[in-house]
Amino acid sequence: MARKDLRNIAIVAHVDHGKTTLVDHMLRQAGAFRDNEVVAERVMDSNDLERERGITILAKNTSVRWKGVKINIVDTPGHSDFGGEVERTLMMADGALLLVDAAEGPLPQTRFVLSKCLERGFPLIVVINKIDRQDARPHEVLSEVFDLFCDLGASDAQTDFPMVYAIGKLGQCKRELEDELTNLVPLFETVLARVPAPEGDPDEPLQVIVCNTTHDDYVGRLAVGRIVRGSIRQAGDVVVLGENGKVTKGAVKALFTFEGLKRVNADSAQVGEVVAIAGLDVNIGDTIADPQRPEALERIVVEEPTIKMKIGVNTSPFAGKSKQSKFLTSRQLKDRLEREARKNLAIRVEPTDSPDTFLVLGRGELQLAILVETMRREGYEMQLSNPEVVTREIEGQAMEPVELVVIDVPETYVGIVTERLSTRRGRMVKMTNPGFGRARLEFQVPSRGLIGFRGEFLTSTRGTGLLNTMFDGWTPWGGPMMRRPTGAIVADRMGVATPYALHHLQPRGTFFLVPGVEVYEGMICGEHNRPNDTDCNVIKEKKLSNIRNHGKDENVLLASPRLLTIETAMEWIDADELVEVTPEAVRVRKKVLAVNLRDRREDAIEQAQAVE
Repeated sequence: MARKDLRNIAIVAHVDHGKTTLVDHMLRQAGAFRDNEVVAERVMDSNDLERERGITILAKNTSVRWKGVKINIVDTPGHSDFGGEVERTLMMADGALLLVDAAEGPLPQTRFVLSKCLERGFPLIVVINKIDRQDARPHEVLSEVFDLFCDLGASDAQTDFPMVYAIGKLGQCKRELEDELTNLVPLFETVLARVPAPEGDPDEPLQVIVCNTTHDDYVGRLAVGRIVRGSIRQAGDVVVLGENGKVTKGAVKALFTFEGLKRVNADSAQVGEVVAIAGLDVNIGDTIADPQRPEALERIVVEEPTIKMKIGVNTSPFAGKSKQSKFLTSRQLKDRLEREARKNLAIRVEPTDSPDTFLVLGRGELQLAILVETMRREGYEMQLSNPEVVTREIEGQAMEPVELVVIDVPETYVGIVTERLSTRRGRMVKMTNPGFGRARLEFQVPSRGLIGFRGEFLTSTRGTGLLNTMFDGWTPWGGPMMRRPTGAIVADRMGVATPYALHHLQPRGTFFLVPGVEVYEGMICGEHNRPNDTDCNVIKEKKLSNIRNHGKDENVLLASPRLLTIETAMEWIDADELVEVTPEAVRVRKKVLAVNLRDRREDAIEQAQAVE
């Protein structure tokens, strides 16, 4: 039995190709908002961090109604670090819209999300977006998309995909380039025609796969999932089939379906529907089943993490001084990290030799930085080690991951980008020139070499370059690699930084702080011009005597400091350094604070990397 009144689709694409903006206009044109309703731009990006950064971090559900058919939509993230969100939420869909930028074409994350959709056997609708760009090349991009389908082993039915050309930000589309632009009616019609209706028997025993968990202020924890078989009703008895055969009995306290951006209370729901269920203790990947015939579905499996970082209790002299700090102990830190690992399958938490430090494994630096930023806003204090790659042993040999790096830059910067990547053991594998004065380069680079490279790349290309990466296999471990060619300017005593001291230290490098900031011994105040570290007195004041000479005072002029964020600090530090994160400040420091106990920079880095 197929439910003709229902469709489930996911919207997938590379980051910044216009998924969330297109969903905005689908909601508007399907009548999800009142005529006089004030609606924020990118309404699906409801998280503060998503709005600040302009990217989707968490996959979200919504629905529209078109010609009597309800279309459940899953808006997924496009950044490779949040690929775990894409993998688990595809379980809720029967087909997908693949958005591709009309100028940039398919990029590494396009390949990743398309491969996941093809694995699940989805029919795909290709939307070539942003056709109004000056450098748009829709015909060539369509050819590249078709090549990508063939390269990933798509079936004949999947390669016979329908196409829609769109301008997502205006909510307009057309079936052929020669046609006139209209509203999104052609897209809705294509979805109804090409995406299959969910099949299943509502009278069979219940099976619901839990793909997400969220929180409601009134009913508590909600399990969001899709009814794979049977039907569910409010107040009905169910069992939760967890990991390792664990079985828990429970009852459905509240049942919701998605209508537009709202969760609507429902008495019952049938096979194929995406629902939110309250009253059950569930984790992502669990199956909610009929108590009479409990049958578990296959658990959700996501790809392995590639980056690891140690998160520990803050041990600096300034620990606990922030008025906004609420959580300081290892127990609180452990509970919060374990909660995150249950909610996000792409993150793993492991213990270390030290009881107050935990190893967190994730997909990339951005994912870990977003986690730390979220915890910081909740009132947690912590210290972070430098991000490292996850290695594995293959046939008795230590191996490290390699990334395929796709770079799009103006032709004038090709030389400097090639030079910068060659120092990080990068090897160019392809170079093309699609025109418009820009070149596209492809490199194979060890993942270690890319940690901290993004900031350097943007500086080298004056912010005009685009950099995208994708996991590309394993290569033998290449030995210790110094992340940063320069050393650090380190404070050698506690106090308050003064303009007089910073002015005289300016020729030594770039500072990370302004005068008037409190410092402690071992805190890093700036980047040194030379490869070695230098310990300096940044709190020195001018000695005043009783004698005054007219015009002898020096004019103190300080250059603007480079203020570090969590991401830039994580990228900047080396193996012998830590990032201290509090609700009010982000500081960088040496692992060993005391000047007389600290090894030379080269020795400390070699020792720290040898342990790995």
